[in-house]
Amino acid sequence: MTTLTTGTAGAVETTTAWPTVSVVIATVDRPVLLRRAVLAALEQRYDGEVEVIVVHDRTEPRQIDLPGLAPGRSVRIVSNRRTPGLAGARNTGILAGHGELVAFCDDDDAWAETKLCEQVELWREHPEAAAIATGIEIRTEDGSHEHLPPSRTRFADLLRSRVLGLHPSAFLIRRADLLGEVGLVDEVLPRSFGEDYDMLLRLARRGDILAVRKPLLMVDWARTSYFDGQWDAISDGLTYLLEKFPEFGEDRRGWARVAGQIAFAHAARSRRGAALRWALATLRRDPRQLRGYGALAVATGLVSADKLVERVQRHGRGL
Repeated sequence: MTTLTTGTAGAVETTTAWPTVSVVIATVDRPVLLRRAVLAALEQRYDGEVEVIVVHDRTEPRQIDLPGLAPGRSVRIVSNRRTPGLAGARNTGILAGHGELVAFCDDDDAWAETKLCEQVELWREHPEAAAIATGIEIRTEDGSHEHLPPSRTRFADLLRSRVLGLHPSAFLIRRADLLGEVGLVDEVLPRSFGEDYDMLLRLARRGDILAVRKPLLMVDWARTSYFDGQWDAISDGLTYLLEKFPEFGEDRRGWARVAGQIAFAHAARSRRGAALRWALATLRRDPRQLRGYGALAVATGLVSADKLVERVQRHGRGL
């Protein structure tokens, strides 16, 4: 097995070893779900070392009831000492880790036991990749839905589409890139909303994102998301991203997709004027963008935002 390091002039160098993986799990007082996520990381069928770093954000750290740890497995529990929120918590974990590779996992998600092994094997075949992801299985009240991302995602693809299958709990990233060219998670993002999309865009600027096209991550949407109803975070965060990445201006459909989400968030907060402005701007650039019409429907009182979100999420998708 090869490790994946960047040498001079961006060339990729390899050595024979299984790289150590630092698994960063940010949590806000959900001990039962957290234990499941930690166990799934510790029980990986992976010959390299796995260090799990649990970062408590705005909550007091507490011990986790775990069985005896196998060789090459460790758990550390720390507090977020950076900006409160997901971005600061993840950066705390990145900086506390020692692994060559960094993996994120939300505290309410869980990995299949072969996830890390299959990702590192794919990276061995394509050491030029900027990151490796996997497919996901989304569980809702109406059943399960698999989303498999493309085998290769480029920067232009991410401008056009968020690519639902690219979930942050499936990311595997070089620690050297996070400390260098790509940078840490953006702590300026309002309420950390869209921090995963921002990271994907920055990674894809460096190189293509490859994926193991198997559902190796389980995401439970039957529970309430942290961002459910956080419409201010959504509108502020996505507006920030449009300004941060001027390349959106070169893709009318990509800009309209994000603008439609902003319009919908304003409509859900009963900000009718802002919702109408963003919705009309959305539809001028892309008349096929359904989020624009959804925002108009909510802003004019034809339907509630909650009803539309519920209908979409039943099919394992998001607005």
